[in-house]
Amino acid sequence: MLAGASERTTMTNLTDALHIPDTQSARDERHLLIQRVGVKDVRYPLTLQVAGSAQQSAASWDLDVALPAEAKGTHMSRFVAWLDALDAPLDAATLRAQLARMLQQLGAQEGRIEARFGFFLRKRAPVSGVQSLLDYHGRWIAETRGGATVLWSEVGVPVKSLCPCSKEISDYGAHNQRSLVTIRVEQLRPIEWHELVRFAEDAASSEIWPLLKRPDEKWITEHAYENPKFVEDLVRDVALRLNGDARVGRYSVDVENFESIHNHSAYARIERA
Repeated sequence: MLAGASERTTMTNLTDALHIPDTQSARDERHLLIQRVGVKDVRYPLTLQVAGSAQQSAASWDLDVALPAEAKGTHMSRFVAWLDALDAPLDAATLRAQLARMLQQLGAQEGRIEARFGFFLRKRAPVSGVQSLLDYHGRWIAETRGGATVLWSEVGVPVKSLCPCSKEISDYGAHNQRSLVTIRVEQLRPIEWHELVRFAEDAASSEIWPLLKRPDEKWITEHAYENPKFVEDLVRDVALRLNGDARVGRYSVDVENFESIHNHSAYARIERA
């Protein structure tokens, strides 16, 4: 945990007593502002608020601040100290507050937090009702510039897609594959992780489940067959759902189909700036 005020005072007194110079706090005469300086790919635990419950994960963190032109260096150890002091599940509101705390701790006016992690949602199979956990990729990006804080959330959602052309030209069957839908949204108001996931799963030929029985497999196969989607269809349908949600500001949607009849992927992207 982060050292308390008395511990910091003791450490400062010890540093002074040992005559250890603080080179990072020296003045720099080159007069060049550094927009971002900090640490990258710090592996550290993370507690997320997911579907109303706290969920433990581990994240790769990138943390940085802007450094004034007259300052020689930032205090790198304070980034890890900030991480170690995170003691509550993160959601949109707490992440904003924690960014403000990081800036205060580093004595900075501008800075950025990025965390990449996995999380799970419990799913119930469509016919049998058996339950299992499906993993998703998540990312937080929070940034303060010019006195304004912007918060982005990103999810990577695996789904199933079935080719409309293959269905149309074939006497029976159609080629289908797993797809990855990556949604990054600017949160104007809080959006939960499971809600972001639904934007993708509701637009796909079918969502997927880790644990299925034979009646579930039959349902998914037939459901996807009745709901064919090109990669262009899928990316547009996700974007339409985002356009209809007032909590979403800027966004990007990427869809990659891992083609079953090619050794390459099909890809599409829509973004709203």
